[in-house]
This record gives sequence, C-alpha cells and structure tokens, in this order.
Amino acid sequence: MDRSPSAPARIVPGETTRVYEESSCWRATQFTNRGDMIEFGCYLDQTYGVAHPRKLFDLMITFSQKFDCSWAAYLPLAHGSKTSDPLYGAPTTMLNYPNEWQKRYRDMDYSKIDPVIKKAKHRLGALRWTDVYADANTTENERRIFDEAATFGLRSGVTVPLHGPNDSFAIVSFAKRTDHEIPSKIVTLLELTALHFHLSISLFGRWGCNEPVTSLSTREKECMLWVARGKSSLDIGTILGISENTVKFHLKNSMRKLGCSSRTVAVVNALKSGVIDA
Repeated sequence: MDRSPSAPARIVPGETTRVYEESSCWRATQFTNRGDMIEFGCYLDQTYGVAHPRKLFDLMITFSQKFDCSWAAYLPLAHGSKTSDPLYGAPTTMLNYPNEWQKRYRDMDYSKIDPVIKKAKHRLGALRWTDVYADANTTENERRIFDEAATFGLRSGVTVPLHGPNDSFAIVSFAKRTDHEIPSKIVTLLELTALHFHLSISLFGRWGCNEPVTSLSTREKECMLWVARGKSSLDIGTILGISENTVKFHLKNSMRKLGCSSRTVAVVNALKSGVIDA
C-alpha cells in the first residue's frame, strides 16, 4: 500500500464531472509518460463514433489490459439506491468478472455490505482496494469480500467513483490477477478512461436522454435523417427547399421531443429507437 485513505470529498451535483475531468486531465499530463498518453490517445480514437455501449466497454477493457488489469466492471447506481443486487439490477451494468465470482457475489448478497460501493459514494478520486481493506472502519465481514474475490483471481484493484447531476452515480472498477499495486500514474490514466467511458455511455443510456418519443413530424424526421447523413443545417435547407432557420427550428423541436441536448445525441437515439432509419 503506497498511500493512506483520503478524507471524504464534498460532492457538489452538477459541478463534479467538470471539476473531476479537469483535475484528472491535469494530473495525467503531469505524471504519465509520453508512451502511455499515446496509448490513451489511440484508445480515444478507437471510441470515436462508436454508438454501442458494449463495444465501448470492450474497448475500455482492451485498453486497461495493457496495464495488466484483466477485469473491469461498470456499475450505475444512485446515492439513495435501495437495490440489494446492483451488479444485476441496472440495465447498463457491464462487467467481465469471472462468472464464478459473479455468482458468489450474488448468492452471498455482498452488494449490501460492499465497502467499495459504500465509500465511493462519498469520494471523487480513485479508491485503491488495499486502502479500503486497511481502513479501520472496514469490518471483518466487509474484508471477507476482498479475500474471497482474490481466490477468484481479482487480487488487487482500483475503483473510480463518477458523480453526476440529479443524484446519478456510477463506479468503474479495474482489477488485476496479481497482488502488485497499480502505479499511481496508471491509476490516473484509468480514471480518465473511466470518465470517458461514462460520458460516452451517458449519450446512449438513461442519463443522457429521456426515452425517445415517436411523435416527430414528417419534416422533423426529414431534418433528423439528413443530420444522420452528415448534412449541415444549410445543406438540409437547400435539399428540402426551406430556410436554414426553419431547419434549425425543426431540429430544436426534435431534440426537445427526444429529451436530448445536442443534435448528434438526438440522432443516435432516433436511430436506435427506429424513429428514423438511415
């Protein structure tokens, strides 16, 4: 163990993501070497334009495996969640933990006492599992989760808390097969990786848009379809024989109906839900 647990951070809804992203990026440029940053840049390039959550998760795993982190898990929660089984209760939960450990965790109902989940709700920065294990407030029952996880191949790891508006909350965990701690500079990269993944997922999940509706007008659908084909508002106006401002008006209405804040996200959700077909 190379550092003591940090004091709990005060979580400020709406500000957390921006502050966390800025601080993580600054630390990455200060403490990671050029090769690692190049690898991270390649990872970002690979995720560009990917519109499938599972594919994004697989890319994150592939990147984390470059640093000997064989296992990863993404768990969306809420601060006030009462679910007894978060690993299986959320529709966007993704993980590649060994099946035997997933079953053991579920059968023992460990989600109710998992100290990582409990502590992550009040933290901003990454949590090393060894720090949680050594914390005087961690009980023997809670430590048993780490001991048993190790027998299934998850011997060390870090968890990144991700706080958002409206009490939304998620964690991304990375785990290794060995007892060797993940170096601090790599933890910083993994924090950035987790944040990028979470923000990308939010475009397609319940935190990015409301459930799309199908009540778009014919003209709204036409405008959205041409956006999906890469056309600008000016181009769309020329194609449809209407003004650019009228195109923007229809797109704004479409975004409002789809519950999205950008036309790109609105198009993705419209395509996924079948509102339009490119």
